[in-house]
Amino acid sequence: MTVLLTSPDPALLGGLARVRPDLRAVPLGSELPGEPLEGPLWCFVDWLLPDISGLEMVRRLREARATRHGHITMVLEAPDPEDKRRALRAGADDYMVGPLSPARLVERIDRAEVRDAPSPAARRLAHGELTLDLAAHQARWRGAPVPLRPNEFRLLAHFIAHPDQVFSRAALIERIGKDTAGIDDRTVDVWIGRLRRALAAQGVPDPLRTVRSLGYVLDSLPG
Repeated sequence: MTVLLTSPDPALLGGLARVRPDLRAVPLGSELPGEPLEGPLWCFVDWLLPDISGLEMVRRLREARATRHGHITMVLEAPDPEDKRRALRAGADDYMVGPLSPARLVERIDRAEVRDAPSPAARRLAHGELTLDLAAHQARWRGAPVPLRPNEFRLLAHFIAHPDQVFSRAALIERIGKDTAGIDDRTVDVWIGRLRRALAAQGVPDPLRTVRSLGYVLDSLPG
């Protein structure tokens, strides 16, 4: 696993090496990796950077071939709801309030790994011709891959596993694994919007229904 960090703090890099020697921590400057990195990729981007904004760095990471499928976390300076929404709109999968420490960074990665690990009894999900391979973290429509970011994939898997149930925004925040203190429920609308656009880009009919004032539901297919 590779972790890209815009923070140049030597104590952070050294602490990660001691706490999780299996992680390859790499400082991230203005030059992005030219080739895809082996194994899972995590990127932690500070809100303020010397040359460009953290939001612009997130956009570049999401567009670059080597990093577009990585898990991007924006490190905010304060728990401002608008900053959280801007981070998600820029392409971040997640956010947390800094400063970073080795323990907090590893805890965030470990929690996601445990949450996303599929049980032996439920490694595949299907909704008509839309299928999800949980072990491979891969969605397919009529056999063709559907590129989804981590949050989008987790949301879709949750809806397919629980059809015909309306989930509130608060319930979906808990499913994604966000810290609920101070979070704005409208961030869920950003996640849902990104999921719908990702599916539509591959010709997948929108499987979700918005229930006004309540949340979202995935209806079972007829027959």
